[in-house]
Amino acid sequence: MSRLFDALQRSGVEQTGVEYPDTVSVATQVFEMPTKEEEAPSSSLPVFPSVEVSLEASSRVVVLTEPETLAAEKFRFLGVRMRQLQQTRPVKKVLVTSTIAEEGKSLVSANLACVLASRKRHRVLLIDGDLRRPVLADKFGLGRLSGLAEWLQGESQTVSNIYHLAEPDFWLMPAGHPPANPLELMQSGRLASLMAQVTNLFDWIIVDSPPLLPLADTSVWARLTDGALLVVREGIAEKDPLKRALESLKKADLLGVVLNGSSNGNHHNYYQRYAAARSSMKS
Repeated sequence: MSRLFDALQRSGVEQTGVEYPDTVSVATQVFEMPTKEEEAPSSSLPVFPSVEVSLEASSRVVVLTEPETLAAEKFRFLGVRMRQLQQTRPVKKVLVTSTIAEEGKSLVSANLACVLASRKRHRVLLIDGDLRRPVLADKFGLGRLSGLAEWLQGESQTVSNIYHLAEPDFWLMPAGHPPANPLELMQSGRLASLMAQVTNLFDWIIVDSPPLLPLADTSVWARLTDGALLVVREGIAEKDPLKRALESLKKADLLGVVLNGSSNGNHHNYYQRYAAARSSMKS
């Protein structure tokens, strides 16, 4: 993932006209700067049930299981980029998708939620919006809990089926049991009602959606979120499908591209370069 932010940075320059400085300078600036969320906290949060997380290394939630690795550091800087984007445009509800399956969108969603939640006083909600092939509950070792599908099929107007994960300190709405009619449920109007409610409760909402191709589900989510991160896995995504996926997202809705699984192996001197950059920054 050595080129994890290259396309994201280019997208930010194209949309805002502002070029990002080096990552260490960005980290210092953004982490020390008070944000609008901290100055004006969200509405009072209902009490949602707490559940215990049981993580295995195979979950690849590296921000929690392998926090000292390069991969975890890359995800932390992805969080920095997102917070910086939030300073230039209204970004709270972030859609994470991919062109096709198996590109790592759920991996990125889970790690990004962990990173954003590490900022004090930030309330982060992670929604498993893939009603066909949900994986987020399993990534956190939670088993199959009632979630989005059950709420969409219910009659209650009050948001529920959200769980607080104490260890990473964020909230999760799992997909629940896969329904027979996912697209019909999502187009019923209840999804818009749900998003309106959680928007007032949380500082960040990360939606792990189905892939863009060949399903229509993601187009529903795109209308209800502020922008999308497109996850592209090296060696999986092909040029023509990727082009169609990009065309299906309006340019204004594309926050950036996350390159996953990069074959660039020039990581051996990462910590030396990182320490040198910090030393230079202090001098």
